[in-house]
Amino acid sequence: MSQISSESINKNNGIKNEKGNNDFSKSHAYKNLDSPIRALNLGPSLAQNGGMATVQQLILKHVVGQTIQPQHICTHDEGTILYRFRVFLFAFFKYLQKLLRRDVDLVHIHISERGSVIRKVILILLSLAFNKPVLVHTHGAEFQVFFLELPIFFQKTLSYIFRQCNGFIVLSKSWQDFYTSQLGLDPRKVFLLSNSVELPSDLPNRSSRKKISFLFCGRVGERKGAFDLIQALALLSPTLRSQMKLIIAGDGDIEQAKTLATQLSVMDQTTFLGWVKPKHRDQLLKQADVFILPSYNEGLPLSILEAMAWQLPIITTPVGGIPEVIVSQENGLLINPGDVQALSHAMQSLVENEEFRLALGKCSRETAKSFDIATYGERLACIYDAVLQDHR
Repeated sequence: MSQISSESINKNNGIKNEKGNNDFSKSHAYKNLDSPIRALNLGPSLAQNGGMATVQQLILKHVVGQTIQPQHICTHDEGTILYRFRVFLFAFFKYLQKLLRRDVDLVHIHISERGSVIRKVILILLSLAFNKPVLVHTHGAEFQVFFLELPIFFQKTLSYIFRQCNGFIVLSKSWQDFYTSQLGLDPRKVFLLSNSVELPSDLPNRSSRKKISFLFCGRVGERKGAFDLIQALALLSPTLRSQMKLIIAGDGDIEQAKTLATQLSVMDQTTFLGWVKPKHRDQLLKQADVFILPSYNEGLPLSILEAMAWQLPIITTPVGGIPEVIVSQENGLLINPGDVQALSHAMQSLVENEEFRLALGKCSRETAKSFDIATYGERLACIYDAVLQDHR
């Protein structure tokens, strides 16, 4: 087993440990390298919407230097079934070519659930056949539901394959517990590495706003709570609704959401933007007053961390790794999934109480500093070192 344990790394990740310590030691064990680690990232297209693509972009942009040389192969993209199959087939042979050329030191596989699991299991088996160290980076908000619905035989098969890998990255303590208890993974190989964000420096003055802007960023649909959000808006009095606006940025069931907003007579207060590019998203975060994401399932949403970096108070739900970051009444408000009445009340409280809203935002920004991308490379280098040592 590696000399660097997941315990030593996990003590210093962006999520508070039991002692509440967020500090991360910048020293790591991978020293005296003759050449950088050629770390190949296998995951969805960098142009795709969603957190997995964003995390890969941050790795390729920031995690590079004397110790790590990241690379990327696209294994999935949106489109027809035939197109998606062709993308994966091309990725398979491109990866095989790199293996034959010995152009890979470590393979970093990004995985979610369902079809992603099938594709990545094939790539894991190929990696193991070539005796390459494998690090699996889990992102799926619904992996738990997917896994527990599998027949027992497939659960055991998937668990066995995952146990052959040299390391697992999870986004929160709750997911760390799930992978070790339900899949039987070695706790020493399960590394807690939260998503990271770039901290903006030009924060706006959000006091004395005429209208309070609530921003939702994510796939429009039931899982992210978009329909609950529209219903919660409808429960507010017309006077209160006139003091606020709701901006929904994301693809998905937009027409269904628009129909609901029209039926509930809140279309005048609601703007649907569809999916927005990163620059537009940052502008929305800069202009917003509150970020809201009433999800039913999550890992640790990058959108919440990005909103916190922009000093926004958060209204969300205690699912996945969220309650390890958001403390209700301190840097945001937590409501149970599906509790539309509580969601409406939380929105009302942040419209009516500016002092409270601004205080939550300031604390939110302080929390976000623990997730600064500046330290992400150091933590990932520690994990790469542990994976390589485990493989020796």
